[in-house]
Amino acid sequence: MSQQTWGYEACNGPDHWHKLYPIAQGDNQSPIDIKTQEAKTDGTLKSLSINYSSSSIKSIVNVGHSFQVLSEDKDNISVVKGGPLQATYRLNQFHFHWGPTNDSGSEHTVDGKKYAAELHLVHWNADKYSSFAEAAQNCDGCAVLTVFLQVGNAHPGLQKVVDALSLIKTKGKQAAFTNFDAATLLPASLDYWTYFGSLTHPPLLECVTWIIFKEPISASSDQINQFRSLLSSADGDTACPVLVNNRPTQPLKGRIVKASF
Repeated sequence: MSQQTWGYEACNGPDHWHKLYPIAQGDNQSPIDIKTQEAKTDGTLKSLSINYSSSSIKSIVNVGHSFQVLSEDKDNISVVKGGPLQATYRLNQFHFHWGPTNDSGSEHTVDGKKYAAELHLVHWNADKYSSFAEAAQNCDGCAVLTVFLQVGNAHPGLQKVVDALSLIKTKGKQAAFTNFDAATLLPASLDYWTYFGSLTHPPLLECVTWIIFKEPISASSDQINQFRSLLSSADGDTACPVLVNNRPTQPLKGRIVKASF
């Protein structure tokens, strides 16, 4: 398994990641199963302040194991602060995780339950660091807002993202993607769980304050099925759809999960 070929297949999937990334067996790995009865309600948790500007969203790219919608933001116009965060965190990109079926897609689980898919809005500490890459080397470097997707009515905000997937079918493809308000992907209620953990794919750095919204958003089965039309193969190679890109839950190892509600 080379650094370029980690993935989600039997030969290079999460069970093998520790060979290249020993931190995969660390004490603060993600995702986890949120046991709601064990989550500690914390009255000191402030409410979140989330401000997104559609002008910061610039492009969408196929990264081989998923796709990312990229935010270019030099002026802190798309940020999250408050809640468990001690700084202002700037939006870097958002992406989704899914599985082979619509009952096996999410990475985090709630009392063992998986959702159809999981959205990660990835931010970095712009008060202390000069780039996402620098921030990710530090324990207070990143914050990920997490939204579960459940099968239901089609989601109008998500549809624009799904429609763009045909432009980035193969690995390495990038296309303009503008005038999108990421806030349309947030649930109505901002009640959340929070804990300290890691990126959920290599390099698995333990740098993330996770903020996981309790309330899911709905998406149609067709919208979620479109994720699986993305290819991990490059132009000209044998077509290889991304059917799964979720990591199994990791041991909590004594960490505390706090609830804002």
